[in-house]
Amino acid sequence: MLDPTLSSNPESPAVEAVSGVWSYAELDQQARRVAGALWSLGVRPGDRVAACLPNDLDIVAAFHGTQRIGAIWAGIGEALSEDEQDDVRELCRPSVILAGERCRLASPEVLDAGRWSDLLDRDETAPTVDVDIDAPAGIAFTSGTSGRPKAVVHSQRNLLLPGAALRAGRGYDRTLRKGDSFPLTILNLMVLSTLLTAQCGGCAVVMNRRDVDGVAEWIAGRGVTVWNGAPAQLYDLARRPHIDLGSLEEVWSGGSDTSDELRADFAAAHGIMPRATYGLTEAPAVVSIDPVGEDWRAGASGQVLDHYDVAAYDDDGRRLPTGELGELKVTGRTDGRWANAWRPLLGYWQHDGLRPAEPGPVPTGDIGTVDADGWLTVLDRKKLVIIRGGANVYPLEVERVIGSDPDVTRVAVYPVPDERLGQRVAAVIESEGRKSVDFDSLAERCRKALSPYKVPEIWSQIDALPVNAMGKVQRTDLIDLVKRSTSRSDR
Repeated sequence: MLDPTLSSNPESPAVEAVSGVWSYAELDQQARRVAGALWSLGVRPGDRVAACLPNDLDIVAAFHGTQRIGAIWAGIGEALSEDEQDDVRELCRPSVILAGERCRLASPEVLDAGRWSDLLDRDETAPTVDVDIDAPAGIAFTSGTSGRPKAVVHSQRNLLLPGAALRAGRGYDRTLRKGDSFPLTILNLMVLSTLLTAQCGGCAVVMNRRDVDGVAEWIAGRGVTVWNGAPAQLYDLARRPHIDLGSLEEVWSGGSDTSDELRADFAAAHGIMPRATYGLTEAPAVVSIDPVGEDWRAGASGQVLDHYDVAAYDDDGRRLPTGELGELKVTGRTDGRWANAWRPLLGYWQHDGLRPAEPGPVPTGDIGTVDADGWLTVLDRKKLVIIRGGANVYPLEVERVIGSDPDVTRVAVYPVPDERLGQRVAAVIESEGRKSVDFDSLAERCRKALSPYKVPEIWSQIDALPVNAMGKVQRTDLIDLVKRSTSRSDR
């Protein structure tokens, strides 16, 4: 993957991070050293290599070096608790764990920074490995907001496809400077940072800050042209119109729903309309994205990338006509330039190895539609549907209405058990600066836009909703969290 730029322009920047800048030649050299060090530790094709490292140069080199010897990459999030990190370790059972300061593990596989540096200094060389592009290459962990995460296994073929499709569809070239502040321990971020930029001959700008001032500093100071952020980050930046984001040519928003109002606010503040995306760990990474420019559709999450075929299916697994509502499922295109390029995920990693995926289209767990022009709209998670008196209420639909209020920073709609109706609709609000929210006004806003049975009956406000590294609200135990705060019920 690095060879084209190594041949034409080896000194061009490949990755920039807080520790400095590596050219393509330097990244190639560092990846070679990592491969040699891992090989000296006995790592062989099919073994797992885990990394619990910060966003910096080292994690990029570790990823590339792991791929060169046919080992399987797995990231362990720094923000996870000790028990959560150990759950990931126990699930993938790595031969080696490359550990940074925020790694809480004490198992024999852990290599701290000092030991790892000594191994790299030996500058050993691994033998050339004939890597199978369709063999297991990386493990991606689902967000696990409703239970323990699943370990999704992908091949190198599928890890490279999103970058190839984005490069072809968006015209990216060596001028691309893609900035990411999400943790690179998330496999999808490797796909959308170093794998995307390397296929374009551009530079991956790996940010080590996620706060509004830090993100702005990275964008302006490092000349970022494309930045991928969470809706909460866009919200903060939209309220800082004085910040210089002039280098940006594109802003992507993903991880959770980006309201139409937020997009408009950001565009008004910074003169650039955010591009909505829809991603899937099982794909991997981006499945749909708004086209380059200003074109977008209200409530939609972009157009499906050319190598995917996405459609809605009914509960019996039948594909529904274009535009009808059902569970979105993903398969590969069988026609055109990208015919048969995509292969389904290899399966799920369990303690005893790889469990192959079920044949057929890959279910997303999301309810939505895809129209004749490929615009994808998600109504909500299938498992999050609230059934109130026999009628379905999709939380995301309600959250979009509530989130259009300027006083609402973030909102989560969730079910509360009810003896008569089965479930009732509740909403918990997060507001910037702990500003008191007018629940009556929000309820009226909902009544104007939604059927009566969809309007929340129980309202509460808390200082901050719990979110994961991708900015998604963690809904597990949300009811208990709300109970500990001051709440109000409209009955």
